[in-house]
Amino acid sequence: MIKIENVAYAFLLTCLAGLATGIGSFLAFFTKKTNKSFLAVSLGFSAGVMIYVSFVEIFPKAQEALRSYLGEGPGDWATVASFFFGVLLILIIDRLVPETENPHEAREEEMLIDLKEDVLDEKDNLHRMGMFSALAIAIHNFPEGLATFASALSDPALGLSIAVAISLHNIPEGISVAVPLYYATGSRKKAFFYSFLSGLSEPLGALIGYFILRNFFNDLVFGILFGAVAGIMVYISIDELLPTSREYGQNHQEIYGFIAGMFVMALSLLIL
Repeated sequence: MIKIENVAYAFLLTCLAGLATGIGSFLAFFTKKTNKSFLAVSLGFSAGVMIYVSFVEIFPKAQEALRSYLGEGPGDWATVASFFFGVLLILIIDRLVPETENPHEAREEEMLIDLKEDVLDEKDNLHRMGMFSALAIAIHNFPEGLATFASALSDPALGLSIAVAISLHNIPEGISVAVPLYYATGSRKKAFFYSFLSGLSEPLGALIGYFILRNFFNDLVFGILFGAVAGIMVYISIDELLPTSREYGQNHQEIYGFIAGMFVMALSLLIL
């Protein structure tokens, strides 16, 4: 029988790991809205984090889970299928979200209105990007929270190591939510709130897994979910984060941020 103190310890670790996304959002408190270089580097950094963790950590986890449930060959096919299912899912969501109409074809006498609409369009794109990042990270954190919780229950020392590594992952992930939302809304509170909220899915995953899904959550569901999340994060990085980073940056700032993001994520994985 599982002791209540072990459950409390495992849940505490999961909460601390998930809410580390809020640390990343504090970076928005120390930059000016007009600092486009910071925005460019931060978005490139976020893309590097998301792409690296998708291919190096999340995709292999999906493959491992699906292989254990379906076998090596079918498991590999299921992993690839779940990855592109995630890409297709976020592509459909992206198409369904209405974008501001391009105002560049308006008449000359409406030029002032056009300029205002350009600003609104820019903010709308950043807002959508931040919300998509929050959605992907929340989905990612849900099964991750369940995994952290289960590991801590079976082996407290292992659970601590995993929680520390996940916390390091979640800090830069919080940046990918907070920075574009801060630049879109001008509100530090909103940027922090949504970044903080995306981390709440981690302890939520632990709670649901313990009370409801512990008899139903198997490697098949776990693997498909991770594969789909990897696809979602890669799509967001390529379609949203990197193009916007290049738009605001100069002198390869988006590439420097991208490489730095991959490097930080690689170090966090090595620590584990």
